[in-house]
Amino acid sequence: MVSTTVIPCEYSVEGSGPALILIHGIGAARNTWSKALPLLKKHFTVVTYDLRGHGVSPMPNGEFTLDDLVEDLELVRSRCNIDKAHIAGHSLGGMIGPAYAHRYPQHVLSLGLLSTAAFRTDEDSRKVMSVVLAMEKNGIPEILETLTDRWFTDSFIATHPEVIAARLQQVINTDPNIFLNVFRIYATTEMAPWIHEITHPCLVLTGEHDGGCNPRLNRLIAEALTDSTLQILPGYKHSLMLECGDLVAERLIEFIQSQ
Repeated sequence: MVSTTVIPCEYSVEGSGPALILIHGIGAARNTWSKALPLLKKHFTVVTYDLRGHGVSPMPNGEFTLDDLVEDLELVRSRCNIDKAHIAGHSLGGMIGPAYAHRYPQHVLSLGLLSTAAFRTDEDSRKVMSVVLAMEKNGIPEILETLTDRWFTDSFIATHPEVIAARLQQVINTDPNIFLNVFRIYATTEMAPWIHEITHPCLVLTGEHDGGCNPRLNRLIAEALTDSTLQILPGYKHSLMLECGDLVAERLIEFIQSQ
């Protein structure tokens, strides 16, 4: 069964200034942005929301697609009475944002593509799909521990075990059908055919050692975009928002204010 119903996702609004809508990634929630919010809300009216089936947002009735997630974002924008917004997303959120800008360009001021992927080779796609297939076969908790060192640096793992444990538990608490659904969207989405059509200013940012959303792919994303700024954060991996959300916030503020 495929869901075609727009979901009224739960959202929060903080701060003042131009609107900035933030989109989290797979198996996360709006608290992903807690380290970035103190800085961002000094400059923007920041909207964070839980994707469908995540956090406290309603569950969908059946499977859903990237297009459905785009329509959920459009409903969030409409409910917040925002005409135009800066939009930034992490990981899967970095795919939802550009897809939204492609469909609703009139409502977008700029984009932040954070730790996301496009222009995957066949080998890149095989690797990410192998994780999905392993989770489907063996269960999410059994595979999850193997992802920790892909997401976080060794030093962060050693010094912040409570953050790691909370993140893994957050994934385990996510309905497995929802988690696998969004992971499949992330694994199979390819922005290469249309990303060059986006004309908004874009910040393309990733960690130097992010395995799946690595600098090689992000350079290709930046080159394909009409108006882009590429930033590679030295030493970091995938979970930028939990590990260095304040640094990402600084880069977002600098980028948006430079426009």
